Amino acid sequence: MNQALNRNVLVEVVGANDGVRLMLKQLVLVALGIAALAVAAKIKIPMWPVPVTMGTFAVLTIGAAYGARLGLVTILGYMIIGALGFDVFAGSSAEKFGLEYMMGGTGGYLVGYVLATVALGMLARAGWDRSFVKMAGAMALGNALIYVPGLIWLGMLYGWDKPILQWGLTPFLVGDALKLLLAAVLLPAVWTAVGRARS
Repeated sequence: MNQALNRNVLVEVVGANDGVRLMLKQLVLVALGIAALAVAAKIKIPMWPVPVTMGTFAVLTIGAAYGARLGLVTILGYMIIGALGFDVFAGSSAEKFGLEYMMGGTGGYLVGYVLATVALGMLARAGWDRSFVKMAGAMALGNALIYVPGLIWLGMLYGWDKPILQWGLTPFLVGDALKLLLAAVLLPAVWTAVGRARS
């Protein structure tokens, strides 16, 4: 059981794993992860009923690839950069950014990003990122961890008499299902490729 909970995550099977080179690798990974999160947040794919952004896909795949600890550092770094006023979130703009944007309607989802990153990292450490079925389950759990605080935040911010589910959940389910399938295929495929490269 202990061995199953201590498997390598993807970033640990590439490059250095000790000393100064490990620290440098981790710094590079955090910087790349923050950049990927910022870029993914701005990608909008036309879809019914609303356009799909790739932000949640990036959050969940980084969590799985990096593991809980490095993933947490990366997502917190992303949040700090956003809090400082940089335009790194999906809906931030010149008119509303930084803490003002983070405390608005999207605040609960950003909290969920942190929870989901850690959860995906823990599940990847247990080997869930190596099979389609388990990775799909991990992604579903990650999405739930994003939506629950997001919807609670919306309800507290705007009132429970408002159509909270229609604002913050149902329009995004189709896109999230497609992103779930993409990640469930992608991560196990990368593991397969790594295994072949190392054999």
